[in-house]
Amino acid sequence: MRKRFPIFYSSFWIAITSLGVQEPNVILIMTDDQGYGDLGCHGNPILKTPNLDRLYAESIRFTDFHVNPFCTPTRAALMTGNYPGVTGAYRTSAGRTMMHASEKTLGHLFSENGYATGMVGKWHLGDNAPHRPQDRGFQDVVWHRCGGVGQASDHWGNDYFDDTYERVRPGSRKGTFEKFDGYCTDIWFREGMRFISENQKGPFFLYIATNAPHGPYRVDPKWAEPYQRKEVNNANFFGMIANIDHNLGLLRDHLKGLNLDENTILIFMTDNGTSAGCKFPGLDTEPTLGFNAGMRGKKSSIYEGGHRVPFFLHWPAGGFSKGRDIKTLAAHIDVLPTLADLCKLPKPDKRYDVDGLSLIPLLTNKANSWKRNHLFLQYHGGAHHKFALGPLTNSVVMTERWRLVNTASEQELYDIQSDPSQRDNIAGQRPGIVKDLRTAYQSFWQRVSSGLKPVAIDLGDPSENPAVLCSQDWRPETGNPPWNFRSIQGIPKVTHPWLVNVLKAGEYRFTLRQWPKEADKPIIGVKSRIKIAGVEKEALIKDGSKEVNFTLTLPSGITELWTYIFDQQGQVGGAYFTEVEKL
Repeated sequence: MRKRFPIFYSSFWIAITSLGVQEPNVILIMTDDQGYGDLGCHGNPILKTPNLDRLYAESIRFTDFHVNPFCTPTRAALMTGNYPGVTGAYRTSAGRTMMHASEKTLGHLFSENGYATGMVGKWHLGDNAPHRPQDRGFQDVVWHRCGGVGQASDHWGNDYFDDTYERVRPGSRKGTFEKFDGYCTDIWFREGMRFISENQKGPFFLYIATNAPHGPYRVDPKWAEPYQRKEVNNANFFGMIANIDHNLGLLRDHLKGLNLDENTILIFMTDNGTSAGCKFPGLDTEPTLGFNAGMRGKKSSIYEGGHRVPFFLHWPAGGFSKGRDIKTLAAHIDVLPTLADLCKLPKPDKRYDVDGLSLIPLLTNKANSWKRNHLFLQYHGGAHHKFALGPLTNSVVMTERWRLVNTASEQELYDIQSDPSQRDNIAGQRPGIVKDLRTAYQSFWQRVSSGLKPVAIDLGDPSENPAVLCSQDWRPETGNPPWNFRSIQGIPKVTHPWLVNVLKAGEYRFTLRQWPKEADKPIIGVKSRIKIAGVEKEALIKDGSKEVNFTLTLPSGITELWTYIFDQQGQVGGAYFTEVEKL
């Protein structure tokens, strides 16, 4: 299953170099929860996206481009070129958002080849070392923790406006929290343009990952007001996209003003199907209100609407500035090898041995060099982590013509060319096709199954000492832990372990809190307990205490960390925010 991506750039770069083009800059923009139909250029009859429409008109468009049906897995695949199960990051919480430390990313690829690397916005691949963007090859970072603004590990009180985010400056992996003025999307693009200006002599790689239009759906009313109409499911959702579109226009103007527009590869894509662009009676249905480009399903669905997304690539100096559709099946795992080819980077070593394929043959009209037969996606564990990790369930096997959809109860086969809305299940009529696709799936499962194993958070890393752990990364067997501000405020009576890696034996100070430090609120409880590496201690909680401290001597190695807070009735929950400092 594992295959080295082929390097196709030889003849391609002979042509490009003859034009005097060298070392293109790269800007990769990915929005959150914006589906294929949530753009004017894709036929949405209400939503106005003039800047995205212009980029569409001037780009190579992959019309059959796929990602995973929700956040973290898509980001893991995009960053590494590997199927998300391989990386270890296949969920959106529950300690399963972090990639194996051995995984190499786009940040590594570009930084190791002399590029300045920047990342702004939503990471969602781990909040602690060694999983943060600054640990993964990005030098200049402004980001928010967790999967969305207002989720548990985010800075307490963030609400999309005038928020506090972490800034990491080049030359350091230590971040500092800083308050930013303005709306989140405006900040991401503003910081992106700041990075471009500071690195305009290039080359640079910039990853802009907006949290919009992910919920909660908040935006300045001026953006939502045009969509306050009965035929719009969520006016704020459309307003958030309109604001993204506005910022894309500012970014392109900025590039032009610096004379960087010609030799910058600009990519626009999204991370899964729509979340609120339509009204759906069910997860896997067609919409009853709104526009979904004729597709069935939305975010978190394994039907087409959950994972087919826009993908535009624009690069005038490379000859990619005139609108052209490529209908060949492609995916997020193809981005890393494609950019390696386009930027003429030295052939990566075995650490970049990826599942994706370079799209160069398709971009350069040499499709006879294209070698993919099947593409695979799987929602490991299902929605809300209800299912055990195993083969087939919540998966789809794709070819140019067929979609084999494996739900929890049955197998469904669709001819996507004649039945793009996936209404007619013909599995019973084409058993041979079903068998062939199931057989192809086996190699995929063999490839990813070994990666579906726990990933630990480091304790004692000098760049994060103390490490601040959040209940969002607890590892329950099924379901989700407390993962947003609202669930924390409910003080749920539950606890689960963190999987941690004690880097060096010695003394560690543990500070247990029920609320994040910046919330400045007392613990509601009378007794606390900690358990790690065979060591267990208890302490009474004084009235009004905001924290409980333990100092423990630990051996090195991977272990589980459990915390407990007991109330007067003897009910127990965890210390949802726990600091661990190597002394």
